[in-house]
Amino acid sequence: MSPANAPSILVVDDEQGILDTLRILLKNEGFEVATAQGGKAGLEALKSSAPDIVLTDLRMPQVTGIEILAAVKEQDPETPVVLMTAQASLQSAIQAVNSGAFHYVQKPFSNDEIVALCKRAAEVRRLKSENKQLKQEIRRREQSVRVKPLGTSHVFTDILRLAEQVAPTESTVLIQGESGTGKEVIARYLHELSARVEGPFLSLNCGALPESLLESELFGHVKGSFTGAVRDKQGLFAAARGGTFFLDEIGEMSPATQVKLLRVLQEREAIPVGGTEAIAVDVRVVAATNRDLEDEIKRGRFRTDLYYRLNVINIHLPPLRDRREDIEELASEFLKKFAAERGEPPKTVSKDTMEIILAYDWPGNVRELENALERAVTLTKGDTIQRTAIPDKITERKSEPLVAERTHKNPALDVIEQAYITWVLQAEGGNKTRAAEVLGIDPSTLYRKLSRYETPGPNPQSPAPGQE
Repeated sequence: MSPANAPSILVVDDEQGILDTLRILLKNEGFEVATAQGGKAGLEALKSSAPDIVLTDLRMPQVTGIEILAAVKEQDPETPVVLMTAQASLQSAIQAVNSGAFHYVQKPFSNDEIVALCKRAAEVRRLKSENKQLKQEIRRREQSVRVKPLGTSHVFTDILRLAEQVAPTESTVLIQGESGTGKEVIARYLHELSARVEGPFLSLNCGALPESLLESELFGHVKGSFTGAVRDKQGLFAAARGGTFFLDEIGEMSPATQVKLLRVLQEREAIPVGGTEAIAVDVRVVAATNRDLEDEIKRGRFRTDLYYRLNVINIHLPPLRDRREDIEELASEFLKKFAAERGEPPKTVSKDTMEIILAYDWPGNVRELENALERAVTLTKGDTIQRTAIPDKITERKSEPLVAERTHKNPALDVIEQAYITWVLQAEGGNKTRAAEVLGIDPSTLYRKLSRYETPGPNPQSPAPGQE
């Protein structure tokens, strides 16, 4: 309903006299009234406003009341549409009611009749709106608890506050982080806290499909557009209408598909493969990648213009080794989850086993922790998980210096880079954010380099360059 609690109504008719009469009548009854002379003007009015009720003549030249009804229902299925009809088109009006119109009124009508009908439509609209808001609030409270990412570390709570701040907006979000850090969990969290919570949440891994199939999944295709296209197929952009579309591993998308995605984000419409008519797109896009897209741009593998379209809001998820304070909480929740699935009490982790878990760097991040604990629960017969149930690569991991000794006289360039990064990390007390600033690179680039070196972090025992 309108902010001032006065229901807004759009009146569409090709006769100016009827428009003037209804505008005065309904305004005196407390409605906010807008008028449009003819169906074509009515469609234009719908593009710039969202009335609570639409009152339209059925038979008009160029654009009919049935077409007005279809446009209203596409814009908002909950908007009541009242049709004005002459006796000759009464059957058409009845069919329209069966197709979704709220009601019809025959011309000539009395003032009391039209006012009563519009007031009833306004009341139905109000009740539906309140019911939708109530359901949305209930679901938001329930679902936000269900999907809220776990973690109380300072670095992670900052990320959650940012997510909660941007969730109610329509801004496109780019989530970056190593594989397994929980990028889809954050994407779902954004959806559940948004105004689109009643809409669908769809996700697609852009690296899991070949280019031709990816385009079909994203944009749809028309029958006969390629071998095997035996029927029209709706794309995920269309299927996610009114909701959130999560594009995972966006860095894996080919340059050709990147161009088409850019058009969708700019024009808010998509053309199916083999089609000629564009389909309106109404989705909130959240993208994710474990790649350094700025580095990909330099290498010519990712479009700069698409990067800036996606990177309106950037959320960088740290690896689990940089938020060790959250490991025990995550482990506890995973154990509760496995217990519920098995219908048994949650298992606990022995003290020495938890110390091993906390000391491990978890290169696979949260996903690796979950998988390791599921394995441990499966192998544990009693109530307490011991170290023997933990994979050997975790329990037998040895502490090694970040940079191994080199025997060759002239070290390779990557060895020098690795040693320099180690030295800067030590100088900054292991703080990767400050180290990245000193090195003049993004934190994501530093994380990627460290992951490539397979380094657990700065070792205080390792000498800085020139101090051997």
